[in-house]
Amino acid sequence: MPGGEVTEPQLRCVLPFEAAPAEVRLLRRAAAKQLGQWGLLAAVDEAELLVTELATNVVKHVGEGTSATLILEWRGERLRLEVHDKSHVLPLLKSAECSQECGRGLHLLAELAADWGTVMSAVGKVVWCEVSVDRGLACLRLERAVEALKNYQGAGDDTLLQGRRRDAVLAESAVELIADLLHWSAAGGHDPDDILDRAQMHYEAESEAA
Repeated sequence: MPGGEVTEPQLRCVLPFEAAPAEVRLLRRAAAKQLGQWGLLAAVDEAELLVTELATNVVKHVGEGTSATLILEWRGERLRLEVHDKSHVLPLLKSAECSQECGRGLHLLAELAADWGTVMSAVGKVVWCEVSVDRGLACLRLERAVEALKNYQGAGDDTLLQGRRRDAVLAESAVELIADLLHWSAAGGHDPDDILDRAQMHYEAESEAA
């Protein structure tokens, strides 16, 4: 599975994949890792199951080896999952008595997701679903970080900066902010290396918990 592209920091992640059983496992892990980085730990289990079903449906009904894309998008109280493929055949939700091979994934979407649907795209179709997320402390940390970086040295006017350009500006602002904090810690008699080590330990502990 190619490396994922993250755009609009902490909001949207694009994960291209190839329709194959081994790739589905990798895709599930990549999605869980991304949600952990966003702080959406409460949504990981449900999202992993939905990602598995969405990707497996591409393997079964579009064809093994087909190129597809998973998009994760965090929208306030909702996490949206979209799978884009190149087939123009829309899936149908069949009766509950239907066998596993003809609609199990869609029934799971209907049961687990807050909302779901399908739509035609320019090159094929999109199957999407949304789940409710718990905006805990980690989510608030991400929101505070983005807001701080946007305001730091006038780094981010959303009306002027979009996509990769906004990401690059915020990343540069993060470097400058960390450097300033290290200068502040040294001026106050603290060890800058100790500050960095403690921050890294906090980050790694939370990432491993995800």
